[in-house]
Amino acid sequence: MSAAKDLLQNYQHIIEDLTLVTGASGIFDVEVDGEMLYSKDDCCRHAESGEVLKLFADQYASEVLRYGT
Repeated sequence: MSAAKDLLQNYQHIIEDLTLVTGASGIFDVEVDGEMLYSKDDCCRHAESGEVLKLFADQYASEVLRYGT
């Protein structure tokens, strides 16, 4: 839930929709517009705190100010 919270706190002004989908076997994948941003299965580990936010910022919001700044 931390990844969703991080994304919404920082980029709620550009995120139109965020959906959390439960899965079996501890699946944790983050997709943006159909493209994989992070996959626990591919990385063989859970994302570290702030990692998904950094990946999102680097790939999709490099020129967007964070919400409230």
